[in-house]
Amino acid sequence: MIRKIVKINEDKCNGCGACAHACHEGAIVMENGKAKLISDIYCDGLGDCLPACPTGAIEIIERDADEYDEKAVANLKNKTAIKAEDPSACGCPGTMARAIPRHDIRQASHPIKPMTDSDKADDRSELRQWPVQLTLVNPDAGYFQDAELLVAADCTAYAYAKFHRDFIKDHVTVIGCPKLDDLASYGNRLTQILEQNEIKSITVVRMEVPCCGGIVQAVKEAMLNSRKIVPYKEVRIGIDGDIKP
Repeated sequence: MIRKIVKINEDKCNGCGACAHACHEGAIVMENGKAKLISDIYCDGLGDCLPACPTGAIEIIERDADEYDEKAVANLKNKTAIKAEDPSACGCPGTMARAIPRHDIRQASHPIKPMTDSDKADDRSELRQWPVQLTLVNPDAGYFQDAELLVAADCTAYAYAKFHRDFIKDHVTVIGCPKLDDLASYGNRLTQILEQNEIKSITVVRMEVPCCGGIVQAVKEAMLNSRKIVPYKEVRIGIDGDIKP
């Protein structure tokens, strides 16, 4: 049948997720940092997503499309793992998934010059992506594919002086506080990351305090729930800033 339906221009889409949040039917999801219409049957063609899009990537067109199915929409809402109130689906620019290219500036500029002790002490950011908060990351973000995943408790980067060099470097990083935040939501988000991507390894960095064990629990439950067991390493950081055995 010919009816009104959403059309998304991926070239204009900036991956903010505002349209997915605005769509009451759940017809739009974020995949690989881009908005995507799941199926014609979930789109009612009313266009609530249009004013939410900051780049004009969405329009309503008329074309041959399957009829809108209210029952299918109800089932989708019951099954979907990312709810409308999920912070990762909001339109805040700070949650937009982005990769941060890193390369060794010294080696690129001076390929044959040996590194001095002064060079080695020159610590730089090794962060490879944004956002890093576990509740804000998009499990579909392209940087998760084939990633070496670092799951870190918030306080570890403050306690351990060389956190970027020894842990963040060459990893995709997610952080959280197992004492203050919802561990169930952490487990769900980690499960989604594992289910939707091939993760090469997981390194968990936690503080030595007992309450920090929750982040380890969330990672292990995610591996069980996703039925994906990947190479795993756990590191404990002491309150004094040392790595504990």
